[in-house]
Amino acid sequence: MASPHRAFVLRHTTLQQVPSLEEVRLHLAEEVLPLWHDVQVESGDNDSPPPYWAFAWGGGLAIGRYLRDHPEAVAGKRVFDFAAGSGICAIAALNAGAAHAIGADIDPFACAAMELNAKALGAAGKRLTITSRDVLDDEPPDVDVILAGDCWYAEGLAERVRPWLLRAHAAGIEVLAGDPGRRYTPKDDFDEVGSYLVRTTTELEDQDRKTAWVYRLKPGLRA
Repeated sequence: MASPHRAFVLRHTTLQQVPSLEEVRLHLAEEVLPLWHDVQVESGDNDSPPPYWAFAWGGGLAIGRYLRDHPEAVAGKRVFDFAAGSGICAIAALNAGAAHAIGADIDPFACAAMELNAKALGAAGKRLTITSRDVLDDEPPDVDVILAGDCWYAEGLAERVRPWLLRAHAAGIEVLAGDPGRRYTPKDDFDEVGSYLVRTTTELEDQDRKTAWVYRLKPGLRA
């Protein structure tokens, strides 16, 4: 039997190709504000977060494009998609040949969306594990690569994410971040490895095409 979150995602999204990353199909919505209202009604929580999981954000699109161009970054490796939302980064990694991927998001609607998106991927989607844990209080995961798309839009989250990523980096995990120029991105920590013009939606961004960057944490950084 379908979970209520899974049924909700199915009712409010359609499976479609992702703009700027057409080889990936996700369950996506068209309008953010009506869907956000419906999430609040469904959850009974007027403070529920926006439905990030129902849209392809610039940072995730940039990571997807980067992995399409550089599959060796994840091929045969264990990958962790932090604050995964729709799971776009994890799915792009699996398309690029990752051995296994974990998608982490504390939003139960995001976890349901990831489950559906993994199913749409077919056999490769069976290599995706989903967790709803708040991993920022944990030690770094036992993986080879962490993908962090669009993690820098809020100051409080950015302050928690940075030391966790630095600990992972110090433990030998490769960290790739995707970002379309958010205010709280710690750019001094990163080396740029790619930039992409991606399609977005003006409901979420200030223009329908934006440049988004992919960054790698600089060698030698410590938390």
